[in-house]
Amino acid sequence: WSLALSPRLECNGKAFGLLKARQERRLAEINREFLCDQKYSDEENLPEKLTAFKEKYMEFDLNNEGEIDLMSLKRMMEKLGVPKTHLEMKKMISEVTGGVSDTISYRDFVNMMLGKRSAVLKLVMMFEGKANESSPKPVGPPPERDIASLP
Repeated sequence: WSLALSPRLECNGKAFGLLKARQERRLAEINREFLCDQKYSDEENLPEKLTAFKEKYMEFDLNNEGEIDLMSLKRMMEKLGVPKTHLEMKKMISEVTGGVSDTISYRDFVNMMLGKRSAVLKLVMMFEGKANESSPKPVGPPPERDIASLP
């Protein structure tokens, strides 16, 4: 059995790798469009931001189709520790896409992250970035306190 299955598994892994590589090239191409767009010429650290956006987007585009659907968004929100209801997520997608799509394309995602509007998803993503940058959380038991130090 193992001999018969291994080439097949290897092919699936290869196919997944090719899909991922193709998606990465597509997203990099879109990033180049944003870098050349005069509208964003005064955006501070644009190349670094776009690289971070691409990595985050690829992390949550679970089927490598180049779009974040409702289930991918659900997993994203749960992973970020802010689970949302089905209705809240539909509203978030509508807010990002302007109501024209049921999925978030990478272009929509970057426009949202660079845009001036405060979409709920943007706030969550920014919060997650800040949470990762903040000082490490203390580990171990909390320090002992006496009654006088309590609020």
